[in-house]
Amino acid sequence: MSNTLTLQKENGADYPASAKKRFLSEWSGGKTDRALRGLLLPLLLLGLLEIAARNGWVEVRFLPPPSEIANTLWQLAQNGLWTHIGASIARVSVGFLIGAVLGLIVAVLVGLSRTFEDLVDPSFQALRNVPSLAWVPLLLLWFGIDEIPKITMIALGAFFPVYLNVVCGIQNVDRKLIEVGEIHGLNKFELARRILLPASLPSVFTGLRTALGLAWMFLVAAELIAASQGLGYLLSDGRETSRPDIVIAAIFLIALLGKTSDSILHAVEVRSLYWRDTLETRKKRNRT
Repeated sequence: MSNTLTLQKENGADYPASAKKRFLSEWSGGKTDRALRGLLLPLLLLGLLEIAARNGWVEVRFLPPPSEIANTLWQLAQNGLWTHIGASIARVSVGFLIGAVLGLIVAVLVGLSRTFEDLVDPSFQALRNVPSLAWVPLLLLWFGIDEIPKITMIALGAFFPVYLNVVCGIQNVDRKLIEVGEIHGLNKFELARRILLPASLPSVFTGLRTALGLAWMFLVAAELIAASQGLGYLLSDGRETSRPDIVIAAIFLIALLGKTSDSILHAVEVRSLYWRDTLETRKKRNRT
């Protein structure tokens, strides 16, 4: 009797919750160690650059030492840097949200309908190869120099990775799962909501993380469209005034914000997909 109760408890509702808690605890602990190891290379590189600049091994006017870049960041922080950061974050957030949502919707429609796939997929596969700067003159002609062309460009950058990954994820869902849903009378949209999207969730997160990275890349091209605020504007301003310290400071901030936003999205991914039995979870179990 006690063995039966133990088995029921292990297979009951408490087990997934405890497994989730244990996995998240292990992941957070391992994440701290990995973050510390990940800082070693940047700190070593910064130290070498500082030494090289101080000893005249590199031209300071082309590659300023990290201490000078830090001083530039401090001066910018006292003269409107937060306004530039806020403008860039707002543009990336809105553009990423629009592009990701549209990419998800279109991908589900393509996954559900072969006819719709035949109509739109060839065009999307061609358009996703167009470089970001190629859109600049067209968007200027269409929308002028306001915020709309900037957000549209970022949305374009975010759309295609989400679309491509979600379509691949849906098309690779186990056919038996779909047949079970059809047996239970699910229509196409219920099938997508209850089976296709949950089963393809790893591909969804892969598309979202790729799209978020491209959103930050497209930001620079977007802020070349007559922007007066933003990190892309700082890049352009540093180039025009021959200030490599400003250019490098802006690059550093874009990289930092991109890494921070990706880490947040990755944390959501880990929390949502803790149940997977993958190589990553196996590594965590072997460390404990």
